[in-house]
Amino acid sequence: MVDLTEKVEGINGMYLANKLVDNQVKTFLTYNKGQTWALLPAPATDVAGNNLHCILPFCSLHLHLEMSENPYTSGPITSKKSVPGIIVATGNIGTELSSTNLGMFITSDAGNSWRQIFDEEHNIWFLDNGGALLAVLHAAQPIRHLWISVDEGKKWDRHSFSLAPLYVDGVLMEPESENHIITFFGHFSYRSEWQLIKIDYKGIFSRRCMDGDYQTWHLHNKGEMCVMGEKQVYMKRRPGNRCMLAQDYSRIYSSEPCVCTAYDFECDYGWERQTDGKCSPAFWFNPNGAAKSCSNSQSFLNSTGYRKVLSNNCKEGGRNVYSPRRQACRPRPPRGLRLSTSQGELSAAVGSNVTFMVYLEDGDSLRTSIQLDFGDGIRITYSNLSRTNDGIKHIYRTTGIYRVTAYAENSQGSDSSTLFLHITSPVERIYLSAPIVTTKGKEANLTVVVWPSHTRTLTFFWWFDNSSEPIITLEGSISYTFQKEGKNKVTVQVASGNTVMQDSKVITVKEFFRSLLLSFSPALDEHNPDIPEWREDIGRVVSGVPGDQLLVSLYPGLPTTAELFILPDEHIPAEHKRRNDEALETISHIFVTALNQGLIQFELKADIRIIVYITQQTLAPLVDSNSIHSGSAMLMLLSVVIVGLAAFFIYKFKRKIPWIHVQTEDSHEKEPEVISTVSPNDNMSKVKLSEFPTQKELMEKELEARSRGTFTTHFTI
Repeated sequence: MVDLTEKVEGINGMYLANKLVDNQVKTFLTYNKGQTWALLPAPATDVAGNNLHCILPFCSLHLHLEMSENPYTSGPITSKKSVPGIIVATGNIGTELSSTNLGMFITSDAGNSWRQIFDEEHNIWFLDNGGALLAVLHAAQPIRHLWISVDEGKKWDRHSFSLAPLYVDGVLMEPESENHIITFFGHFSYRSEWQLIKIDYKGIFSRRCMDGDYQTWHLHNKGEMCVMGEKQVYMKRRPGNRCMLAQDYSRIYSSEPCVCTAYDFECDYGWERQTDGKCSPAFWFNPNGAAKSCSNSQSFLNSTGYRKVLSNNCKEGGRNVYSPRRQACRPRPPRGLRLSTSQGELSAAVGSNVTFMVYLEDGDSLRTSIQLDFGDGIRITYSNLSRTNDGIKHIYRTTGIYRVTAYAENSQGSDSSTLFLHITSPVERIYLSAPIVTTKGKEANLTVVVWPSHTRTLTFFWWFDNSSEPIITLEGSISYTFQKEGKNKVTVQVASGNTVMQDSKVITVKEFFRSLLLSFSPALDEHNPDIPEWREDIGRVVSGVPGDQLLVSLYPGLPTTAELFILPDEHIPAEHKRRNDEALETISHIFVTALNQGLIQFELKADIRIIVYITQQTLAPLVDSNSIHSGSAMLMLLSVVIVGLAAFFIYKFKRKIPWIHVQTEDSHEKEPEVISTVSPNDNMSKVKLSEFPTQKELMEKELEARSRGTFTTHFTI
């Protein structure tokens, strides 16, 4: 019941409110949306005509403004847009609002004067678009009568609507319609069923209203004709005329704007209303401070302390005392410079259009220059901030983290703002470059090649063998020492943002081995595609031909080179290391002899023959750390080379391998001797490592071959 406000329908800016004043709840009325408030004058007489002697401000009328809990009753107060100026409410007369001695009160002139119409609480409804009033006693006992007034409550006619008293629970009607039917619903007793009673009240009217049935009345506030900045004249039916109102007749007869006064304005931000009605600056507010609007123009509107009330239609005179005054802007240093992207994100894809937004909270934007440093060596300068309203667009061509800085400067000072923008590029694929053979107990270098090759922030997870935890690095290469002989699987995972890709390689670890670096005729370089799959395919084919003792790693780039690894025989016990080492030395010598004499060659295509040479001999594997290569053209070529090596090796020791046709001739021009032939339909998968000579047999066959002199080999594939 405290500070409860009720908007009066039909009158712009008029409100009723209950306020707590000196521990007493009193009802106040305003005509200008709360600029001024006044107590309600009490009626001169009560409903019986007795004088009340209620004098303001010691005694006044107080109204109940709370909302009804039952939506089918009128509630304690009623006003209607189609009947401007008429308010019917439940209240009491005295020093404060009370719940005793309640009565019904009505005003026909928008609250300037009031009359008492009932000394008990009633529900009041407007009939015929406000042309008549319907009253029903608000009581706990059953009733059978209603009251209707056609003269704004001065006289009431009683009508019986039920033969038996009815407990009325509510009333239904269609507002703003031509339908003259109202429906009462309730029950005869607490145990009875619901009762519906329809009443057609059209019979109380004799005809439709004509022009002569209307009169005008002037809205005023205790004699002041200007309300909400205008003089308004309304039209209503003459009280007592029993004619039906037309639904579309105009309630406002005329409206004329008034000259503005202080009460047509509310105090602006930082200003307070004084007792004389004027607005003065609050103690904490500096009215001469620069306004924010100064950042967009050369001048600004400085408040005079007044702000026109919303919906007020007054017009100022020639002096314009209350309207804001335009003043020239004084230069101010830039303050509160803010830099952000249009979407608020701090990351973007390489090559995309990034829009930067620059904001200045305080300062003269028209006199402040803006410089934006994108962090990639490009800067741009604007003469004033207004030119950056649509944002500043920029495209980054490379990945990385860029420091973007905005500078604002004028004659009074400067300010800056910085953000860090992460330019990323999605990882499309990766390749783990690693040696196929490495020495036990010595470091091996492993490298990950990432496509595309933009600079970016990546995280690398290295998994070795069956380790439960990875080694994490921010670089794409690592050195690792293998402590266990055999085949070791290495897996690397590359994380970029929310994307993770991985690649794996199997590395053969031996305590000792021999390797030969191979080179080829220059003609091979002209047909080398230099792509990664080529090397992997060659390696798989070669390692699958003679078993696990010969492995080949082909290196990227030009000129084309490869490395042949000769591994010790796994069937010889570890304690016979010396015998294994001697066998590897013997096999290596055989290959060196054949390669140095240029005896290994193959036909790449018509009229192009490729010779395989030895470049040098190494004691440890070389690491493939260049970019990945692929291809199928050289798959046949290097296979031919290794097959030739194997054929030469087998010829020397006269071993029969069922998938190579070898012809030889010695220096004494003997007829070629066919060592072995095989049909194209033979199953090559039957070749096993056990069919090749042992290392002991190799040494015996080498001595026998050397006793026969020099030789030449020709291979037909």
